[in-house]
Amino acid sequence: MSLSNPYAATVAMLFAAISWGSLFLVGKPVLSRLDPIWFTAVRYLLAGVGMTLLVVVFGERPWAKLRAHWGTLTGYGVLGYGFFGILVLEGLKLSLPSHGAVLMATMPMTTLLLRWLLDGQRPGIAVAGAAVLALSGVILVSGVLGRTDGPPHMLLGDALTLLGTVGWVLYTRGAAKVPDLSPLEYTGLTAIAALPWQVAFALVATAGGWIAAPAWTDVTPVVPHLVYIAAVPTVAAVVAFNFGVRQLGASRGTLFLNGVPVSALLMSVALGQHPAMQEWIGAALVIAALTLSTRSPTAASGKAEVKAGAMAGAGGRCPAT
Repeated sequence: MSLSNPYAATVAMLFAAISWGSLFLVGKPVLSRLDPIWFTAVRYLLAGVGMTLLVVVFGERPWAKLRAHWGTLTGYGVLGYGFFGILVLEGLKLSLPSHGAVLMATMPMTTLLLRWLLDGQRPGIAVAGAAVLALSGVILVSGVLGRTDGPPHMLLGDALTLLGTVGWVLYTRGAAKVPDLSPLEYTGLTAIAALPWQVAFALVATAGGWIAAPAWTDVTPVVPHLVYIAAVPTVAAVVAFNFGVRQLGASRGTLFLNGVPVSALLMSVALGQHPAMQEWIGAALVIAALTLSTRSPTAASGKAEVKAGAMAGAGGRCPAT
């Protein structure tokens, strides 16, 4: 299958969504032992090994590109890996998982809004309709409607999660600023550039008494979880996601993020849980939305978005972020 085939991009996006859905289940016991800041730092320390190997083996002069784009790669790496990862985990500590699923699903809408406000590109009817349909499905999957109970700081947690998702949207848009980097290089080099800042932030937060340093006895029971999270949802899924965005465009690509809570739902079924009927209806709506987004006549607009972003980056005139 050709790498330029949109079906290859679709498979890559579905893989990313399923992998990130598994992160919620596999990461839960880790979060009970590690603070989100240290969780994020350890996660990318481990993932950094795999990403470094990938860019060395498959990249083209990766260290020269890292030096040439150091500031850009560091900024977007901190947004996409540190800012997003920490705030989403902190938000989940204060709120409900169902709320987090709904807020994750707002990223396609945020992407469309930013392109409209910052780039002046009005979304097509089919893509905008698919985003609304997918968001409706995720709301049903989450079971958030009709819920009156919740933790005392739920609204604060939801606000932190929502703010964190903006970081990932900006990270996704940032790929257009370095069009000479492949999806794999953008994935790996942004993670490598951001890693020292993530570790430094964890150390400063610990020294300041804001968080506690993890004890070895806390880490050892969840080492298999951390290895899986570093290898699959962190390295493989992000490479697949950035490849899909490069092929489909940010607006269409981020629609697949709606598959994250749906994949988590299906995994919970495999673990013996029994979803309600509204959750199955919601999953069906999300699948319909993804089908609409990949089969709609606006596919050419997604390619045009990628081409325009690449031309803007090559000419020194990049989209505002």
